[in-house]
Amino acid sequence: MPIQSLTPIDLALQGGGSHGAFTWGVLDRLLDEPWLTIAGVSGTSAGAMNAVALAAGLMESGRTGAQATLRRFWTAVGRLGDSLTPPMWLRPWMWSDTAPQWPAVSPYQSNPLNINPLRHILLDNIDFDRVRQCHKTRLYIAATEVNTGRLQLFDRASITVDHILASACLPMLFQAVEIDGQRYWDGGYAGNPSLMPLIAETKADDLLLVQINPSVRESKPMTSADISNRINEITFNASLLKELRTLAWMRRLMEEESHKGGCQQLSPAFERVRDLRLHRLDATADLAPLGAQSKLRTDGRFLQQLFASGQQAADQWLQTHASDIGHRSTVQWGELL
Repeated sequence: MPIQSLTPIDLALQGGGSHGAFTWGVLDRLLDEPWLTIAGVSGTSAGAMNAVALAAGLMESGRTGAQATLRRFWTAVGRLGDSLTPPMWLRPWMWSDTAPQWPAVSPYQSNPLNINPLRHILLDNIDFDRVRQCHKTRLYIAATEVNTGRLQLFDRASITVDHILASACLPMLFQAVEIDGQRYWDGGYAGNPSLMPLIAETKADDLLLVQINPSVRESKPMTSADISNRINEITFNASLLKELRTLAWMRRLMEEESHKGGCQQLSPAFERVRDLRLHRLDATADLAPLGAQSKLRTDGRFLQQLFASGQQAADQWLQTHASDIGHRSTVQWGELL
């Protein structure tokens, strides 16, 4: 791999339940590259958890601190998962090719005390004071307003454990998270992840999207499980695909105006879109065979397998595209239209 000069890059981290451990592996590998500096991170749900672990760790002791904090967090998740793991004879039934089985009653009935074990894992393993004080990277966390359905973005200065739980609040499992009088559900419904704050507010011209919800499936979903799985993937990719399409249209319009001799003076926001170099690390090959139901699986062995897959995928991506960072997009804009 060629040696690069110090290059800023933004990271957009998609949510996807326990599949976020794949992103953990990606981040761990990227942090081994001293020429990459992470200018900003946008995260949703599991991506938000990775983002705050990254930020806290960077403030604690730089790259190695970020790697250690990410490992500490996911190890704690796996430890909890192991304690809740069903016996071997039940696993084929619970983790077979069926869609996630949501409770028949709402979480306000099934979980009236609103117990969420992730709260303690986050508080025990991530220093939120360091997150709020982080000056080594910009940070944006997405959640969905329950009342309006709108995207809400939280930046570094305001982030608490409640903001991360809001970003990861699956409405059939947990009660809505209330912050300053507003109720929030999983950010994946409105921004998974949101790209615009990175484009508008950081100095990096390279943006790497780590996409863990499969974007394309060639097979025809025919069973109820396959249909439910595909609905889950489409739902949690919809906001991202819309944002990517919007960016592609903006670039096309600027190119057309340029060919006509117009668009001589662009606003700073349009200049940022014009200069953006977009990259995507797509986990479809690794995660699509697992199905949407595996997003709820949190045993330690499974998370370590996802971590190793993420590391390998990032290593392969860097071998292919490291020389492109700072020079050209590796995503073809026309394919997004």
